[in-house]
Amino acid sequence: MPKGKLKKVFPGGNTCMGFYSFYDFIIEPDATRIFVVKGGPGVGKSTFMRKIGEAMLERGFDVEFHCCSSDNNSLDGVVIPKIKVAIIDGTAPHIVDPKNPGAVDEIIHLGDYWDEDKMRASKEQVLQDNARISRLYRIAYSALKEARVIRDEWESYVAESMLLPRVYQAKAELLEAIFAGVRPRYNRPARERHLFATALTPQGLVTGNVETLLQDIRRLFTIAGDPGTGVPVVLAAVARLAHEKGLDTEVYHCPFDPNNIDMVIIPEIQVAVMNWQPPHDIDVQAIPGLQVAMAVDLNRFIDREHLSLYGNEIASAIVRYQAALDRAIAHIREAKLTHDHMESYYIPAMNFAAINAKREEILQRILGYAAEVLGQV
Repeated sequence: MPKGKLKKVFPGGNTCMGFYSFYDFIIEPDATRIFVVKGGPGVGKSTFMRKIGEAMLERGFDVEFHCCSSDNNSLDGVVIPKIKVAIIDGTAPHIVDPKNPGAVDEIIHLGDYWDEDKMRASKEQVLQDNARISRLYRIAYSALKEARVIRDEWESYVAESMLLPRVYQAKAELLEAIFAGVRPRYNRPARERHLFATALTPQGLVTGNVETLLQDIRRLFTIAGDPGTGVPVVLAAVARLAHEKGLDTEVYHCPFDPNNIDMVIIPEIQVAVMNWQPPHDIDVQAIPGLQVAMAVDLNRFIDREHLSLYGNEIASAIVRYQAALDRAIAHIREAKLTHDHMESYYIPAMNFAAINAKREEILQRILGYAAEVLGQV
């Protein structure tokens, strides 16, 4: 049996609006089963989910790894789409509680497998580290809000210099190229799924997951343009028209400002449209069958003479924006190091043999759901 395909996304992100969650889009509420995993840092939640995901991949199932923006080596969730089963981290900052307890959702509490006496002995250190982490994130989000104000200033100079009729023409030509010959599907409501493809992490902006989202895509449309040229506006128009035509969409938002869109995937017509401004560009040649169908560069529609009036202001804004962004990432990184330190109090208190046995039990149950859903023996 061939190995399944792995897809990597981020369900939440560290943004200029604070921690921003798309957890409601991890899986549909009417899923076959949703396991919500609870427990403190270092209890093995990410490993628990990852190993089940890897086991299902080996059995030929496509699997989604929902990565953690505060530690991109960890997971916030695992989804097996074909059988509509998910395992989701339900601890802060992404509090998840069962919406349909028993019928769909259930809680797996890994705190059942720790030595309470050992944990109580570390109470003061855990409280201190938790307070420190909360403080570091408040500082990081404050810096990201500052960066947003600076970026708005930067974008305003560019937006003022745009030749808008040319932009509208380019948008119209792009929409025509994407949807030419596509018949509307009005037999059911179109579904939208909102996630992040990239994230601001302790390692900076992580973009290594985008290729996993394009494995089944055949036509790629790219839109390049400096901040303020209108790239997110054009992408929003693509998502809106796809929805109006009854097509399901996957909408991937900007990791800095979730109000903006970086990529739209329309699986039914095997099309992706993405922001092609660095660091979003990818190696198209590395994805079999993927072709760039059209490349739009909105920078061609900037009135350079008018923009030159703001040369000094733009140069200053870019420096200030990057400094605020770097400061935010530095504090997110420090929060990660403090989180790692807090894990050192939990790990010695855990009964990992019992957790491994619980993981095998859940895996067998998931295989049972697969047999029911797919009619397998």
